[in-house]
Amino acid sequence: NLLLNARDAMPKGGWLSIATRFEGAHAVIEVADTGVGIPSEHLARIYDPFFTTKPIGRGTGLGLSITYGIVQEHGGTLACDSVEGKGTRFTLMLPLAERDALRAGRAAH
Repeated sequence: NLLLNARDAMPKGGWLSIATRFEGAHAVIEVADTGVGIPSEHLARIYDPFFTTKPIGRGTGLGLSITYGIVQEHGGTLACDSVEGKGTRFTLMLPLAERDALRAGRAAH
């Protein structure tokens, strides 16, 4: 969803970057674009179900809501930084599984 939204935010082209890193006990994924950005008055609502800035017929307003819910269910966070006219960056942080939990999971398969 984050990648599709980034693509849609750049109708005239631009840059999409995906970066990953570890921060302590978390995996971090950043998705950034040089698209149109999100107006500041919309930022507080972007995770609300059915909220969309897309034209009728182009979006349900559920993508970010579902994405946010999945991240929360896994103990993570999803943050958004955006500057209108310059682009948007989503930062996804997920806790890493403990080594023993990973071993147990592998043994079960």
